[in-house]
Amino acid sequence: MNTAAIHHQPESEYAYLYTSDKMHIRLKTGRGDIKSVELLNGDPYQFEHSEWFKLTIPMEKYLSTTTHDYWIIETSAPFRRLSYAFKIEGMDGTVLFYGDHGFFPYQDSTLKSASNYFKLPYFHEADRFKAPQWAKETIWYQIFPERFANGDISNDPEGTLPWGSKEHPGREDFFGGDLQGVLDHLDHFVDLGINGIYFCPIFQAASNHKYDTIDYFEIDSAFGDKKLFKKVVDECHKRGIRVMLDAVFNHMGDFSPQWQDVVKNGETSPYAKWFHIHKFPVDYTPTADFEFSDNITYDTFAFTPHMPKLNTANKEVQDFLLEIARYWITEFDIDAWRLDVANEVDHRFWRKFHDVCTEAKPDIYILGEIWHSSQAWLQGDEFHGVMNYAFTDAILSYFIYQTISLSKLVSELNHQLMLYREQTNQIMFNVLDSHDTPRLLTIAQNNKELMKQVLAFTYLQKGVPCLYYGDEYAMDGAGDPDCRKCMIWEPEKQDLDMYEFTKALIAFRKEHQPLLSEGKLRWNEIDEQTGIIDFAYEHEGKMIRSIFNTGQSPVYIEKEHVLFSTQMQALDKNIIELAPYGFAVSVDSTERIEKNDSTRNEQPLVAGSRRLSSLSTEFSR
Repeated sequence: MNTAAIHHQPESEYAYLYTSDKMHIRLKTGRGDIKSVELLNGDPYQFEHSEWFKLTIPMEKYLSTTTHDYWIIETSAPFRRLSYAFKIEGMDGTVLFYGDHGFFPYQDSTLKSASNYFKLPYFHEADRFKAPQWAKETIWYQIFPERFANGDISNDPEGTLPWGSKEHPGREDFFGGDLQGVLDHLDHFVDLGINGIYFCPIFQAASNHKYDTIDYFEIDSAFGDKKLFKKVVDECHKRGIRVMLDAVFNHMGDFSPQWQDVVKNGETSPYAKWFHIHKFPVDYTPTADFEFSDNITYDTFAFTPHMPKLNTANKEVQDFLLEIARYWITEFDIDAWRLDVANEVDHRFWRKFHDVCTEAKPDIYILGEIWHSSQAWLQGDEFHGVMNYAFTDAILSYFIYQTISLSKLVSELNHQLMLYREQTNQIMFNVLDSHDTPRLLTIAQNNKELMKQVLAFTYLQKGVPCLYYGDEYAMDGAGDPDCRKCMIWEPEKQDLDMYEFTKALIAFRKEHQPLLSEGKLRWNEIDEQTGIIDFAYEHEGKMIRSIFNTGQSPVYIEKEHVLFSTQMQALDKNIIELAPYGFAVSVDSTERIEKNDSTRNEQPLVAGSRRLSSLSTEFSR
C-alpha cells in the first residue's frame, strides 16, 4: 500500500458540512492501490460508552485522476459533533487504520485510543459554505456594455463610430453601447432563456472597457445615469433576471481624483498611502505599447501605468471600497458582484467584503476572477465561486486545441471537482470565452458543429454556464480587442440556427438543473480510439446521461429516450447513428435502466456500437 499517496484534511474540501446536519467526507488514495475504504465515526463523548468504533461504513470510490482515486461518504451526527477515522485495505492485502496521528495497524489498541481520530468538534452553521440557491439555477449572459447596443445616441462620446462600422475594432474605438441599449433588448434575454446578466464595468472611466475606474459611485456618462440603471435592474427583476456588476478593487484608473491628488501633491497627498508607491514623484517611462511601461515608481496592474494598484490593507481604502460594495446592493438591489483581478487582493480584505455584502443581502453571489486553482478563496468566507477557467480550459484543450488526451480531460475535470466542496462546484462560473479571450467560434476555426458540441458538453457539467454576448448568433473574434465586436442586430447577419440551438440548450439545462447540479457524476465509458465520451449524473432515482462523439467516424448506439441531440439520425427503431461532433442526451430513472441492464442481450448490436445503458468503471466506481 502506498501510504504516501493517501491524504485527508479535516475542515477542508475533504471534510465539510454540506447541509446544516450532513457532513461530506473524502479520502484521496493512490490510483488502483486500494481495494476498499470504510469509515469509523461517532460522537466523541460516547466513545467508550457505545464503542461505535467497532462498526464501519463502506465508502464509495467516486472520481479518479491519472494518479489518484477519491472515496466519498455522507454522514450525520445526532449531537452535531463527530470523531472519525478510516479503515483502509490495500490491493496487497494490507489493512491499516488512518486517523489524526497517521497510519497504524488495524488492531484493538489503535481503535480504542480516542486521540487517534480526526474530529469535527461542532457543526457550526456559521462556518458552513452556503451557496445561494438561485445561483445554481442561473444561466448567465455576459455583456460588454460599450458593444452590446446603442440605445441613446445623445450620450455617445465624441468620435463615436457608426455601429458595427469596423470589422475589427481598435483598442480606443467607441461605438456608443449603453444601458438604454440593454433595456431595449430585455425581450431578447427572455426569449433566449437567460436569467442572469453579468455586466462588465459600468462605472465612470476613461476607456471603452471601463476597467480603469475614475468614480465607483457614478454610472459612466456614456452609458446613462443611476436612474436608468435602477430601471434596468427593476425591469430585469420583473422578468426573473438577476444582475451582477463588475468591480475593480485591485487598482484604479489614473484619472481618478485620488490618484491625481497623488500626482499633484506627492507624499503630502492624503491618498499617498492608498497606493503602493516606492518613490516620489510618481513616474514611469512611456513605451511604444501604451499598455506597458518601464521604470514605474509605483505598483500597477501588470505593467500598465494607467492602473495604479490600491493598498487594500489600508483602513481608509478598505472603508472606501466596502462602502461601494454596500451602496450598489442597498441602493440598486444588485444580486451579485464579479471581482476583477481578485487573486491580487489580500484575503483579509475579501473576508471583510464578504461580510459587508452578505449583511446587506444574505443571498448575494460573490464571484472572483481567478484563472487558477482557488481553494484559498473558496472556504466560505470570501467568494462563492470563481470564473472556472481551470475547468473549462481542460474542455477547450481537448475539444478545440487537441493538446490533451481524452483520459487527461476526464482526469483534469475530476481533479478540479475534488478541489472544492460539492456546494461550491454547483455554482462555479463556467466560461468558454469572454472579453478577455478569443471567441469560441474563432478558436473552433469556424466549425459551428464543434462549437455546439463544446457548448453542450459545458452546459452538462456542474457549475453555472455563462454565454458571452453574441455567441448565440455565432459571432467570431480573435483576442482582445477583436473579441469585443459590436453585437449583430441585423437579422440578415444573424445565425438563427445557432440561436435556436443555444435557446434549446439553455432550456434543457434549466429543466434538468437540479439533477446536473446535485447529481453524482459517473464516467461510464471513454474511448480514446473512437472518441466516445459517455457520462451521467444520478440523483434521487433519476439519471441524465450523455454520449458525445469526439472522433472522426460515426458511432452507433442503442436508441434510449434521447431528449436532446445534434448530428444524430435513427437507422431503425433500435439504433441511432451519431456523426462526428454529435451528441445525444437521455433522461431516465435509474430503476428502469438497471432493470433493462439485467435483461438485455449484452452482445453489440452492430460493429462499433456504444450503448447508453452500458457501464464501465475506468474513471468512476
